[in-house]
Amino acid sequence: MKNSIEALNKAFESRVRLGIMSILIVADSVDFGTLKEQLKITDGNIASHITALEKLEYVSIKKQFIGKKPNTTYLITAKGRKAFTIHIHALEKLIKQTL
Repeated sequence: MKNSIEALNKAFESRVRLGIMSILIVADSVDFGTLKEQLKITDGNIASHITALEKLEYVSIKKQFIGKKPNTTYLITAKGRKAFTIHIHALEKLIKQTL
């Protein structure tokens, strides 16, 4: 069995990716504007981190038009939910070991 530090997922080392996944694990899906507002980061920063998470199949992207306005929504996948849950449990275990 892995020790707690080895069980941490490198995909979530970035504070932005950690923030994205933290929001999605609670909300299941969130639109671009809400994500940008909550994380207080640039459009490009969101795009690059979402792309990395999408390549890992942790998030999916839904693009649509609402009226004539484009709308992008990000959704957590089952694979992403499982990976993030394992990461959080490993982090909790690591914290408990140091207390």
